[in-house]
Parts: sequence; structure tokens; C-alpha cells
Amino acid sequence: MSSEPPPGSGQQPPEDDPFRKQPPPSEGPGSPYGDQPPYGGQPPPSYGGGPYGGGPYGGDPYGGGGGPADPLAGMPPLADSGKRTLARIIDMILVGVVVWLLTWGFGVTEYDVNTDEVEYSKSFVQSLVAAVLFIGYDTVMTARTGQTLGKKLLNLRTANLDNGATPSVQASLIRALVLWIPFAFCCACIWTVICGGWSFFDKPYKQGLHDKAAKTVVVSTGN
Repeated sequence: MSSEPPPGSGQQPPEDDPFRKQPPPSEGPGSPYGDQPPYGGQPPPSYGGGPYGGGPYGGDPYGGGGGPADPLAGMPPLADSGKRTLARIIDMILVGVVVWLLTWGFGVTEYDVNTDEVEYSKSFVQSLVAAVLFIGYDTVMTARTGQTLGKKLLNLRTANLDNGATPSVQASLIRALVLWIPFAFCCACIWTVICGGWSFFDKPYKQGLHDKAAKTVVVSTGN
């Protein structure tokens, strides 16, 4: 009996994600310099302090520094933080309308108002509904295409930092939990500013805190 595995077993599944980064094309055979190493076998000269010397990836971007490759190589450009903020506001309005309709339909209100005073008492039920809807919306949309409706309108997309592919359900859920649980239950305005606003100052990937937790970035898909 033959011990060889059946044909086709053990092969990797096809890379069907249209956004996954592609490796750069290999160089054709033959070098104009033959088989001789550049600079006569000596290390290339250092120009010190240039844009490719001592950068965050430890060497020049063409592979001569021996450091790890730039995870953003081959990706579209990182999204503008202002456009990210606008996309998030659009998503908050869209989902917020649904939250309001559901809680209004079931008689759950955020504010109790009478003729004598206005008592601000946030309802736990409304917070729970908001958290479930925001987390579910963000997780499903991100795991499917990397785009919520707001991102789609503004030509943005969430991608894995390491390979540019659409985030998995697990990564999308982590990202949504970090973003929306504090928003729904304790510090909506403050947390939104901190978590989303982090991308305005983060270097070099413009990540919000939720991006850092899920190891994602937001990139531009067009003009």
C-alpha cells in the first residue's frame, strides 16, 4: 500500500481576499552587474541621518538594512484621520437612529421629563441596546468587507496591519468591543474623543486604540 498522500492534500486555501497585499514581482534573470556584489563586496556607504537610515524598520526600504519589512508596503495609503472621524459620525447617526426607534417603541427613554423638573437618568436598557447594536453592526460590516457604511461612503477600509486582508470576525469583534462598550455604558463623548482621536497623533500607522487592540489600520480605497 502506498503511503503517499492523495493529490491535492495539504495545499493552502486560495488567497481570495481581493484586498490582500500581493508580493512584489521578482526580478528577471540576469543582472547588469553579473554575479559581482556591489561596492566590490564591501558594505554600501552610509549617508547618515537620511530618510532611509535608522528608520523605524531598521534599514533602507529596499531590503539592504536587514530589518523587518514595513507592514504597510503594498497597501493603499493610510486614511486621513479627519475622514475617519466623519465616517464614524455617519455610523453613529445611522445606528443611533435605530437605537432610538427601538427604545422608543418599547417605551424606554433616556430622559424622564415632567413639568416641574428634568431628571437625567440614563437607562441601562437603552445602553445595553446601544452596545449590542453598535458592536454587532461594526463587527459584521468590518468582517465582511472591512467597511461600515460610513467608511464606504468616504472610500475608507479597515485592514489587517500585517497583510492588508479584511479582518477576521475575532479581530473585528475585539475592535468593536474596545470602541463601543465604554461608549455605551460610561463615557460616550470622552471615550470617543480619546479612542478615535488617538489616530491623529499615532505614528507611523495612525491607529486608534481600537486599531491597536485588533492590530488593524484604516486605509484609503480611492479619492
